[in-house]
Amino acid sequence: MKNKKNKQKCVSIGGQAVIEGVMMRGRCSMATAVRDEDGVIQIETERFAPPEKRSRFSRLPFVRGVVNFVRSLIDGNRVLMRSADVAMPDDNEVPSKAEKWLRDKYKIDLGGVLSGVSVFLGVLLAVAIFIVLPQFITGFLPFDKTSTGLDGLWFNLIEGGIRLLVFIAYILLISLIPSLKRVFMCHGAEHKTIACYENGKELTVENVRRCSRVHDRCGTTFLFIVMIVSILVFSVANLAVASWLYTGNATLDSVLRVVFKLLLLPVVAGVSYEILRLLAKTKSKFFLIFKFPGLLLQRLTTREPEDTMIECAIVAFTTVLKMDVDPTIPERKFAVSGKLSAMLKNVKNSFQQAGIDGDDAEWIFALTLGMQKSAVANEERIVKTSEAKRIMKIVEERLTGRPLWYIFGDTDFCGYTLKVDERVLIPRPETEELVMMVVNSLEDGFSVLDMCTGSGAIAIAVAKEAEKRGLNIKVTATDISEDALALAKENAEANGAEITFVQSDLFARVRGRFDVIVSNPPYIPTAEIESLQTEVKSFEPRLALDGGVDGLDIYRRFSADAFKYVNRDGLIFLEVGAGEAQAVSKMFRGNSYSMIVKDFNNIDRYVKIVT
Repeated sequence: MKNKKNKQKCVSIGGQAVIEGVMMRGRCSMATAVRDEDGVIQIETERFAPPEKRSRFSRLPFVRGVVNFVRSLIDGNRVLMRSADVAMPDDNEVPSKAEKWLRDKYKIDLGGVLSGVSVFLGVLLAVAIFIVLPQFITGFLPFDKTSTGLDGLWFNLIEGGIRLLVFIAYILLISLIPSLKRVFMCHGAEHKTIACYENGKELTVENVRRCSRVHDRCGTTFLFIVMIVSILVFSVANLAVASWLYTGNATLDSVLRVVFKLLLLPVVAGVSYEILRLLAKTKSKFFLIFKFPGLLLQRLTTREPEDTMIECAIVAFTTVLKMDVDPTIPERKFAVSGKLSAMLKNVKNSFQQAGIDGDDAEWIFALTLGMQKSAVANEERIVKTSEAKRIMKIVEERLTGRPLWYIFGDTDFCGYTLKVDERVLIPRPETEELVMMVVNSLEDGFSVLDMCTGSGAIAIAVAKEAEKRGLNIKVTATDISEDALALAKENAEANGAEITFVQSDLFARVRGRFDVIVSNPPYIPTAEIESLQTEVKSFEPRLALDGGVDGLDIYRRFSADAFKYVNRDGLIFLEVGAGEAQAVSKMFRGNSYSMIVKDFNNIDRYVKIVT
């Protein structure tokens, strides 16, 4: 029986080597994985429109080649610079007076301007090396570059051959630079990873290492095809226009030739791209002769990678695979040194895409950098790499939906620091108003019961505020959850609050009567829980949220027994959900006087009962 070959997987993912890492680009996402100074792989991702959603014109044959060529130049330079920020961070960068003046007065980012200038100079250098230099060398030969006959044809063919030799010499020379040699090694990791996936193998370092480092769709092959196509295009075009283009002035004619070639570059790029697509799609041995020079050239632009480089390539590749099929995966940014304002803007944009309040971004920066929250959006400073790493770690966890205060591990409530995690509901600002209503009703010697205490927020705040006012009161707190009570006890001890804790399902294990009973019980209707924000429905305890079909189950049970545990002329304070105040108030009519109080958002939020 014949062995069947592994079926080749078709993948639209391509890539590029960067400094100490690899960038992979798919149909609608891009991921760059770079190993930083600490040996940690950092990832930066970006989304863009898939091919079918781009303009029809940009997808036309030959036009798409020009579009992809320009895009590759722009994106390639950008990710290369970003990888340098990760692999070779500079934490000592401080904005100069000139930078601050330009930014404040004219909104000009000097760093961006300098980056643009460097790209422009790089383009000029490429023109000088690959267009001007070959033309200059060919000029020493006895051929007339302006001729419309064989002289002109030979001049262009020889010039093209010299350009190809200059290109190969350029690759050989830069491969001697240690840092660029490592980039070539990352290039090998990129090719091997794609080949491993296309061959249907699991993406492991061992499997990738055994794969080939040459690939049909490599940019090196594209550049080689560009060189060959340019020889043909420039030669034919020159013969066509030589009779009217040239002036007879040697210097001016040389300049005109350079300009003419630059104008023909889109044609060269478009034709070369279509040839590369054709060669990449076929496995025919007939076309191998056309592929071979480019594949051979890849032996110069790729090197056998280190395992750490393969790991980066695998991370970048798998990230793009996931993002291409799951549009809900948020974009990520490198944790590198940079300006506070720029980093804050990026984080806010990521949060906006994920439906997270931008206020959380300001809190993250404020708490991590030790700043006032009000100063985060108004002050400029350089965020160090170590600080950026802490910030981005929190940002990435927040993007999973986990609540900000669970991530930090504590929150502020009425000026007291409370530990919070998935065992308890995070105290809300409106509950602080409930606390102040209770505190303002206290008298010396009062006993207070906090039912459904959760983190112990209400009980602790009431006890401490009463202590500040010189009132001697007794506070008891109950909850059905043993885990919640354990955390509430920790919080009480940390804040020096003397509270008696009782595990009880409402009044089941409560003994005695109280002057004040306060409660913020679960009041979300069961059907509405799934419509809540991810950080609420997926992370906060359902036991502390679910109030039954209409949200009033706990209030019904509470009202049935409350008067057995409150003293005569005692008070009951309840927090309720939006639209529930009237229904809850009616539960206490007949034996008491009740009133509804609005919160700071003008919502009927509290019910006060006087017995």
